[in-house]
Formats: sequence, structure tokens, C-alpha cells
Amino acid sequence: MVVEEKKTKIHKITIFQKRIDWVISIILTIWTCYIRLWRISQPSSVVFDEVHFGGFASKYINKKFFMDVHPPLAKLLITWAAEIVGFDGQFDFKEIGKDYLKPKVPYVQIRAFCALNGVMVVPIAYWTMRNSGFSRPTAILTALMICYENSLITNNRLILLDSILLYFIAFTLLMWINFRNQANQRYKFWWWIWLILTGVGIGLTVSCKWVGLFTMATIGLAVIKNLWDLWGNQKIKVIELVKHFLAYFICLILIPFIIYATCFEIHFNMLPLSGTGTSHMSSEFQTSLQGVKFPESTFADIVYGAKISIKHMGTNGGYLHSHEHSYPGGSNQQQVTLYSHIDDNNWWIINKADTDDVNDLEYVKHGDIVRLTHLKTHRRLHTHDIRPITNDEKYQYEVSSYGFKGFQGDSNDNWRVEIINYDGPDPFAGERLRARRSQFRLVSVTQNCALFSRKFKLPEWGFKQQEVTCMRDALYPKTIWRIESTESDLLPENAEVVEYEHKGFFGKFLELNKVMWNVNKGLSSVHMYGSRPKDWPLLKRGISFWSKDHLRVYLLGNPLIYWVSTACVFTYVMYKVFIFVLAKRCISIPLQVNLSRYDSIMGFFFISWALHYFPFNLMKRQLFLHHYMPSLYMAVLMSGVFFELFTSKFSTPARWSFMIVCIMMIVYVYRIFIPIIYAEPWSKENCLKATWRSTWDLRCEW
Repeated sequence: MVVEEKKTKIHKITIFQKRIDWVISIILTIWTCYIRLWRISQPSSVVFDEVHFGGFASKYINKKFFMDVHPPLAKLLITWAAEIVGFDGQFDFKEIGKDYLKPKVPYVQIRAFCALNGVMVVPIAYWTMRNSGFSRPTAILTALMICYENSLITNNRLILLDSILLYFIAFTLLMWINFRNQANQRYKFWWWIWLILTGVGIGLTVSCKWVGLFTMATIGLAVIKNLWDLWGNQKIKVIELVKHFLAYFICLILIPFIIYATCFEIHFNMLPLSGTGTSHMSSEFQTSLQGVKFPESTFADIVYGAKISIKHMGTNGGYLHSHEHSYPGGSNQQQVTLYSHIDDNNWWIINKADTDDVNDLEYVKHGDIVRLTHLKTHRRLHTHDIRPITNDEKYQYEVSSYGFKGFQGDSNDNWRVEIINYDGPDPFAGERLRARRSQFRLVSVTQNCALFSRKFKLPEWGFKQQEVTCMRDALYPKTIWRIESTESDLLPENAEVVEYEHKGFFGKFLELNKVMWNVNKGLSSVHMYGSRPKDWPLLKRGISFWSKDHLRVYLLGNPLIYWVSTACVFTYVMYKVFIFVLAKRCISIPLQVNLSRYDSIMGFFFISWALHYFPFNLMKRQLFLHHYMPSLYMAVLMSGVFFELFTSKFSTPARWSFMIVCIMMIVYVYRIFIPIIYAEPWSKENCLKATWRSTWDLRCEW
């Protein structure tokens, strides 16, 4: 009877403590709403990447296919929020500074949706620390560090993906910690619930940005450690280990994949019309879109005298193209480019090298010497010993359209057809040119170079179309072409035709993900506010989001939070190295604090920080400070563990007092930079005083 009364009393105390935690987390949520939503209408114009992500919402609503390097979930959520508040998709978000007020865009409500996702990270941080076994002062301090982190506030208040991404990352980590707390309740109800929710969190995170793969890797390493520990426990049977493995596979791999694929299915269904992203996709993919101009079928055989359009296979640049504009240098002859859209200037006539006269039906075969005449301007595809205007490499030659109607031309117009490969079970496609099946090269007879293109856009004089040159010893993929369409009066009406094979969901899914990967790798241009990973932990520089009339939105973190959290990460690494070195000499140091209580969760947070940080060092793509935000969240959690460790011997009043002092310091630093968070007026004097580092290009000159 006494034992039961004691259990009842403990249960009541536990419920009471949980209620206090819920009250605190609700208060934190309400207060964070005030911090995130205060004057969210400022500025009343497009800010930074709202150009892209607001624009994508417009495209979703208008159902026009677009291309983005990120998976669709966060963009879908923004779109649904926009539709709910009455956005009709007519505002195009075309440029930074474009006014929201004249067309009455419900931008405040859309921003508020993104901000509320950022708000939820704060109570999640609180519960993460509490469920990791730490005190309320530690959990409150950690949550308020997230609440008052300037860069998170600035980022969360705009129509961007990062607040949604960080919310799902934080959710996933909390679900995993809750699952770990059920380690002794294997296969019970809550064990399954927290494991399934962890998988759901992974799926949602990866479906927002591929950064979510780093979160998946974090959980994956923790799973491997768990399985390894189970393997070492001889009391556990092999069948038990297999059951664990299957549970992890279903919940942490299968469920995330289903969520990820489902987001793309919704994405495809919402974008049935041809749009700005169409040119990035294969012709087979494009046929699934409404409004595509090219015919689904064309004659299979390519005969002399036929009209043809030629597509580059090595890039998504588009079709071999020419127009009545000359190069501003080099030969000053007519430009030849790649153009990504269907256009009359993409048509060429294919003839034998020795004559333009065509009397009989004759197929174009492997090894033939041909000439290509531009249909509209009557100039021939031409190369000679002149360097392209865009580079001076010895192995590159300019390609132009040269001549006029009736002009006989010269040997520099001659190209050898080399069939390299072919698609489908076509017995003829390797012997003679077949539309949409034969993949071939065009090799200049005089210069012994192959018609070539790379992902390089010409300047304004070339209308930013993709460069075409002739290159010796070029990589094969960049010299491969395919004939997309052909027309000829010589072919009988019943001649064989070829059609595009329509891609099913998985075909489109795989192709789009491949294109996203390639485009992501290609984002290598330099941005004036770009930065590298080595700059982030010490907050070397920020990002100018918007400026007008001496008002500014500038993404800059709370320096105190950045520097303290980085110091905690560095201290943890030094501690582990120190312990490792001493262990080699079998030296142990007696400590008054039981570090093992902190080491496990600290290690988990550190691994998560490292996996969300170090991979960026391997990327050559364009990067910004906001890419550090997931790692910053982990570093703040580590700071909370250090606070718990440092104050472990404090009395309860002393711990609360120290927490309050820390919060006051954080809030003080936050308030210094308020003007660049909320686009408030800021004097030149205060701006200069706040420029603590010379690399913070706040531009106080007004």
C-alpha cells in the first residue's frame, strides 16, 4: 500500500512538472511570436530571395513548370499559405525592391506563415533540452538564445525556405531524443510513435532542402551506434537485432522516401503547363507538359535536303541556333549559339558537302561529309582558324554562320557525321542518322575539331544564349548532338515516324532530381555578399537583403551567440582530444562533475553540428551565411549543455540568477542591431559603433 501511494505521489509530481514545462513553452512561443512578427510589414517590397520563393508561389498558382535546385515541400507550403490568404499569383516578385502595396499582395500574411515556422523552433529547443535531462534554466536560456538570435529573426520574417527547414530539423532531433528516452520500452506504443515521427521529420526535412540529408546522416550515425551496441550485447538474440534493423529501415528510410516522392508527385500535378523551367528538361519530359510547341512525332530518317533541328545532349542549353547578329570581334561573322526555346532560327538544311542539289532520296549515314545551311539567313555552319571571342585557348575555334544564298562556300563549311550511340532497339540508328535515336558528333574536316558547347552564357551581345565553339580533344558528352525534328518533301507520307516515349512518375522524378543536382553544382558564380564556411562560425560577414532611403535589412547574427556557441564547439573538440591523449597513457583525472552524463548528448549535438557544417567546405557552389543556420542551432544546443555543466554545482537561486544575467547580455546585443532586422531608422553614428568587425559591410556612409 505504501509503495503504491509513493508511486502515485511520484506520478502526480511528474504530471505537475510537465504542466510547468508546457506553461513555460507556451509563454516562450507567445513571446517569440512578438519578436518575430513585430513590424513584419517592413519593408513593403521584395527582399532578397523573396524574388525566387515568392516567385515560385506565383508559378505554382499559375500552374507553370519551373526549375529550382531545392525539393518542393517548403515551396508548396508557402504556396498553400499564399492561396489561403487570397494571393492570386499575378504578382511576379521579379526584382528586389518591387513594391507589394500597389497590387495589394498579401505579403504580410505569407511572411507571417514563414515566421511562425521559425517561432516553433524556440519551444522545440526548450523541449529538446528538457527531454535530454537538463534543468529549466538551461532549457529557457537555450530557447531564448534561439529567440534572440538576430540572423534567425531576420531570415524567419521573410518569404524564404530556411525557417521551414530549420523547424523540421529541430522537430526531427527532438523526436529522436524522445525515441532514445524509450530505449527500455522496445516495441511499445511510444517507442514506435517517436521512431515513426523521427522518420516523418527526416522525410519533411529532406523534402524542403537537400541539407536535410545531413540531418538524415546524423540520425543514421546514431542508429549505427545503437545497432553496434546491440550487437555487442550477447543477451540480445540475432532475431532481435534483425527486428531492430527492419524497424529502422521502415521508419527512417522507407517512410522518408515515401514522403519525399509524394512531394514530387504533388509538385508535378500542380505544374501541368510549360513554363520557365521547361528548357532544363529532356524532350521526353517536356511532352508531359501542356503548351510545348514541338511535335510529338517526326520522321525517323534524315535525308539530304531535309530541314532539321539539332539539340545538344551534353547540356540543357537547347538547340543549335543562329540569328542575324554578328560577333563583336573575332571574324565578325554571324553568331551561332544554343537556344533553349523552340524557334524558327533553330532550323537548318542538311546537304552533301559537294552540292546543294537534291534529286533523289538519300539517307545521311555515318562518316558522310555534310554542310548545314541556316534556313532563315542562308548562311552555312562554318569554322576556321580563329579563336572564339570568349577565350583564347589554342584548342578552341570560333563557329559562325557564313556566306549567302548562291555562294558556293569553302571547305571550312564541311563537317563529318560520326554516329556515337543510339537510343532504343533501332537496327538502323547506328548506321544512318535517325531522329531522336542517333547520337552523333559533327567534326570539322579542316580544323579536326568537334562541334562543342559548354554551360557558358554569352554576354548581352549574344543575348545570354549558350556558347557554341569547335574544340579539339573535347570531352565526348559536350560534343554529342541529336536531331529532334525533321521535315522533308522527299519522304513519302507513310514513312516511318518516331515519337517521344512519355515518362511515368519515376522517370520524371529521377530526371528532375538529376537536373537539380547538376544545376546545384553549376551555381558557382561569385556574389558580392557570398561567404565561405570558414567565415561563418566567427560571423565574419553578413548579407545585405534590402536597402532604400537609409533603411536596411541586413542578415547579421547576434555576435554574442555566434562567438559563445563557436567557443563551446571548439572547447568540446579540445576536451575530446585531451581525454584521448591522456587515455593513451592510461591517465585519468579525478573530476568533481560526472561528465558522462553530458558527454553522450553533447557528442550527438556535435556530430549533428559537424555534419551540417563540414560538407559545405567541399562545395564549390555559391554559399551564404544563412547556410550555417542548421549548424548554428546545434551549436546553441551545445552552449546549453555547457551552461548546465558550468552551473551544475550552483545552488538553484544562483543558477537562475546567472541565467538571467546571460539573457540580459544576449538581449542587449540583440537590441544594438534592431534597425537592420526590422528596417528601422539608424543613425550613421550608431551604425559605425555597431560595425564591430571591418568585414561587416554595413555601409554606414549616409
